[in-house]
Amino acid sequence: MTERDDRRHENNFHELRGQQGMEKIAELVKGIRIAMMCTADENGQIFSRPMATQDVPFNGTLWFLTRSTSAKVISLERSHQITLDYADPDHSKYVTLRGTGMLSRDQAKISELWNPMYKAWFPGGENDPEILVLRVDVAEGDYWEANSSKIVMGIRYIAAAVTGGKVSVGEAGHVAVKSA
Repeated sequence: MTERDDRRHENNFHELRGQQGMEKIAELVKGIRIAMMCTADENGQIFSRPMATQDVPFNGTLWFLTRSTSAKVISLERSHQITLDYADPDHSKYVTLRGTGMLSRDQAKISELWNPMYKAWFPGGENDPEILVLRVDVAEGDYWEANSSKIVMGIRYIAAAVTGGKVSVGEAGHVAVKSA
């Protein structure tokens, strides 16, 4: 039994699919600039690294620019599975997304996503031969969020502790973006 199975019986757990799921993810990750991207090496060991999410409206796909010589590229050539973790503690929003990563040298997409700040990583500019586009097609994810101020949340945490968890401290859910 998974944690998700345990949580399905709670009133504040939601199962979202398709367009509704995409809208929820878009709402939650909006404004969270950095994701922790997780891939597995040849031994199955999980590695995480911070990646800047491109500022493109979420439609089931997330975009990143990466260096062709990075270890994540080797991992992605072996297995296209990626997990992305987003956290916004100031607003009590946490999201983990699972999907498939595809690498390309699509120059039109690089130009579309390019920002002069990337020269710090790609000194040759948007035509730097090291740049790859990483497209992540999100299949599913899980989220946890609290929609109250820190003071209200503090009171709810205390109430939940006193009542053995019978007071809701937020909302959680599973999102299926792609239909099975």
